Amino acid sequence: MTIELSKSARQQAVASIERYVEENFDERMGNIAASALLGFFLEEIGPSIYNQAVADAQERLLARVQELDIELHEDEFDYWRKQGGAAKKR
Repeated sequence: MTIELSKSARQQAVASIERYVEENFDERMGNIAASALLGFFLEEIGPSIYNQAVADAQERLLARVQELDIELHEDEFDYWRKQGGAAKKR
């Protein structure tokens, strides 16, 4: 599965990479080089991050599903208890 970013997110990521390189390595990185580096990160590292996010979401969903019986439980055959006692005998 290819990880795609929106045009806006891609532009922001490229600008962030350019700024990071300039501030941490005292070198300028052009737009094309930063875009290529972003492409590499998305292809090489992106799937690991994506897979971990899916595993985290799956874990949270499983925990919520396991709580459904507690949250949604309804007592059965509760009519007579609510009426305040036993049924009248005939």
